[in-house]
Amino acid sequence: MTDSEPTPDDRTLHVYVGAQNRLRNQTKEMLRATESGDDPTDIGHVHVLNFESEAELSRLLSPANLELLRVIRQHQPESMRAAADLADRDFKQVHRNLTELAELGVIDLVSDGRSKRPVAQYDDIQVHYSLVNDDAAKEGAGA
Repeated sequence: MTDSEPTPDDRTLHVYVGAQNRLRNQTKEMLRATESGDDPTDIGHVHVLNFESEAELSRLLSPANLELLRVIRQHQPESMRAAADLADRDFKQVHRNLTELAELGVIDLVSDGRSKRPVAQYDDIQVHYSLVNDDAAKEGAGA
């Protein structure tokens, strides 16, 4: 196995932008592997987030969100308020950012009494950005 191949305990989120055809094909290959009894993780990345536009990607990679992801991963705060304190930011803004990250599936918000504890799902984020849009890819493939 090379460094680029996923491992079962891989904690890397792979983010794709504008690569719907590639993702669709990879999903089909994983389904075929599952149906034939093969391990679908041998086909491609296990943890994938796909964005259709750069605007969606910018939500994830905003400086505020990246700072919170680092705080959560490095300090494992016990609550959203503790994350806000560690980031030295306003609680309402942090609450909004953490809710957004949870909606994207990048973190979990675990109920702990009356508070919610943010839990990082990943150690790394790799962005795969296609410079060829799907329409150009279809033309090049003769579709």
